[in-house]
Amino acid sequence: MALTFRGGAHPPEGKALSEDKPLERLPLSKEIIIPLSQHIGKPANPLVKKGDEVKTGQVLAEADGFISAPVHSSVTGKVTKIAKGPTPSGYPKEAILIKPSEEEEKEFFDPLDPDSVEPEQIIERVQKAGLVGQGGAAFPTSVKLSPPKGKEIDWLIINGAECEPYLTRDYRMMIEEPDAVVAGLKLLMKAVGVKKGGVGIETNKPKAIEAMTEAVKNVENVEVYPLKTKYPQGAEKMLIKAITGKEVPPGKLPLDVGAVVQNVGTARAVYRAVKEGEPPYEVALTVTGGGIKEPKNLYVRVGTPIKDVIEFCGGLTDDAERVIVGGPMMGVAQYDLGAPVLKATSGILALTKKEAAKSAETPCLRCGKCVDVCPVNLLPTRLALLSRRERFEDAEDVGVMTCMECGTCVYVCPANIPLVHWIRLGKQEVAALQRKRRAAS
Repeated sequence: MALTFRGGAHPPEGKALSEDKPLERLPLSKEIIIPLSQHIGKPANPLVKKGDEVKTGQVLAEADGFISAPVHSSVTGKVTKIAKGPTPSGYPKEAILIKPSEEEEKEFFDPLDPDSVEPEQIIERVQKAGLVGQGGAAFPTSVKLSPPKGKEIDWLIINGAECEPYLTRDYRMMIEEPDAVVAGLKLLMKAVGVKKGGVGIETNKPKAIEAMTEAVKNVENVEVYPLKTKYPQGAEKMLIKAITGKEVPPGKLPLDVGAVVQNVGTARAVYRAVKEGEPPYEVALTVTGGGIKEPKNLYVRVGTPIKDVIEFCGGLTDDAERVIVGGPMMGVAQYDLGAPVLKATSGILALTKKEAAKSAETPCLRCGKCVDVCPVNLLPTRLALLSRRERFEDAEDVGVMTCMECGTCVYVCPANIPLVHWIRLGKQEVAALQRKRRAAS
């Protein structure tokens, strides 16, 4: 029986559009845009200026503090300017613009031997390479690998669930490069000092389960765990519950129950950073949806404009209605296709008018469906109502900060209430209140 968690939903998968398309590399664009903030935490501080010549892999900006990450050039070329520009998040951010050269020179780190490298060297390499989680949150990977003293970590889990509809880049990576993913898993286990490793994969990916099972067969204390196909099975807390049986309490982190979770792409990136000295200058992503003429799985240079990626895939169909970066459940709709691909971009999704159609909002029916499916046992309709009425302290008391914003409640809501929209607003206001309290204490 496949492992799983309480709640969740079963949106249409949509993966058939791209699941059989091998990963291929996108040609270089005419202009590359490298935002200084591609991660949770403080933006990086630029080390280059207009007119500077840069190489592929060169450090462009250094981390600003513990929760930050350096930024590297994804191409060889000349810096044309540093200015604010659009990003997939919808918020303009400072970015370094580069015009690529015809010839490419790489400036990578010195390779390290994966078999003899020390834990401290792995963490240092991950930090200097600017690796961030590729599951969507873009949390600096080195921070996850540096738990506070006294926190005993028992599990290192690789998230191969890829539960978001449409997306297939992790699936292709597990089929095409299973050994690199497992090598990254072993390095992550060594860095954290754990003996138990697991790879969680949903049962709708039998080829990936087969490939990864073969890749770990001679690796001690590492196992592949088939998971029930259900959204959001790939969320950290759900993955930990399904594989280990442990529940992460509200307000706590995976490390509080002795677990560290990393994405498939992150594991591969760790291996390449150690073995090849390679910073994440390119990212794997899926370009798909009914609004894309030729769905593909691609390796794309970080900083490539979204419009160039779409053009490489044949462009948008005549009935394309909406472009989303990420998956349909947690992704962000785009207003400017000149925004660049980032280190943690997992997909570019174009929905047709039919796919994107949504009925008008009606009053809450009190049906309780959002409560039944919430994977973290919240009352979504109440949280949304409190936020809507600006009762933010009450929303805090009812657990608004625990919400993962997975969108499962919105998917099942027959009244089409934008629950996550209101909950996200509530979280922002509660976070501001908490900052004021800390400043006053």
